[in-house]
Order: sequence, then structure tokens, then C-alpha cells
Amino acid sequence: MPYKKRVYVPERFYHIVSRGNRRDPLFRYVGDYRAFLHILLQLYEKHPFELASYCFMTNHYHLQIRSKEISISKLMALINKRYANYYNTKYSLSGHVYEKRFFDKMIDDRAGMLEVSRYIHLNPIEAKIVKLPENYPWSSYRYYKNKDNKMPVFMNLASLLDFFDGTERQKREKYCNAVWSQ
Repeated sequence: MPYKKRVYVPERFYHIVSRGNRRDPLFRYVGDYRAFLHILLQLYEKHPFELASYCFMTNHYHLQIRSKEISISKLMALINKRYANYYNTKYSLSGHVYEKRFFDKMIDDRAGMLEVSRYIHLNPIEAKIVKLPENYPWSSYRYYKNKDNKMPVFMNLASLLDFFDGTERQKREKYCNAVWSQ
């Protein structure tokens, strides 16, 4: 049975999830997380995109992503292929790194944007890895919590913070409260 064709709307953010084959780890060591971030930075230079939020868990990752220049399918193919090449080379493996095609869901509105980012940022809490989302090093939450954290160029905090009124500091506080309030 053929896969359903993906819908691409350049102005919209998507929730993307990609999982390791057989739910095996995608990230075994700190260097793997850093390599994934490096791949994102390299691809951003050729095909700019925006992330509103992200979280890299041991066996899967979440992206809240928008790509105005190339389709989400093309961008994800580039990301996953480069990381699979890195992973298989580093660990002397061959074959599939990812379980199946990535999950994608277009986000339609403000409520959806906030719901997806909340879900992404609370993933390490739900997995009982940390008690506070700002303590998880492989999530974008810390950029919202503390403006002094140096964030990657592909991060677009305004895509979420602009849903709130006030100064930048107030918007950050309101966003962080919204993540914890439900």
C-alpha cells in the first residue's frame, strides 16, 4: 500500500517525530546529540528553516519546524539521511536507523502551536529523566527560560512568544507558565 502524500504549506509549522529502528537508541552518547545539532546547523545554511521547539530523547526526537524554501519531506529526508550516515559510520552498522517514515502533523493555530511545544518540552519530564524542563540539555526549553543561553540560529522563539503580551521577559515568563499550567 503506498504512503499517503504529505501536505506541505510553507507558512505552517509541523510537529515532526522520528524514532529509532526497533525503538533502539538514536543518541547513545553526548557526541551523538551534538552531531545531530551540527547536522541541523549545516542544513540550515543551505536550506533555512525555523524551529519553535525541539527535544532529542534517547530513541526519538521531536521538532516543531517550518521550512519556507523546501518541503518538510525534502528537509526531513536530508536531516535523517545525514544523521543515519553519521550513526551507521560511527557505530559500524548498516541498514535502517529509523523505524519508519517520520510522523508529521501540520499545526493550524495558536492553541496547536502552544500544545505541541508544551508536549515537546515536557517529554523529558514524562519520561522521568528530569524534574524541570530547563534541566534537560537536549531541549529548546532552556532558551525560553533563560535568554542568556546561546541558542542556535535556526531557533525562532518569536513564533511562540508573540502569542503573549508584554516585554520580552514577561512573554518568556508567560510562555514558561503556560508550559507548566495545564
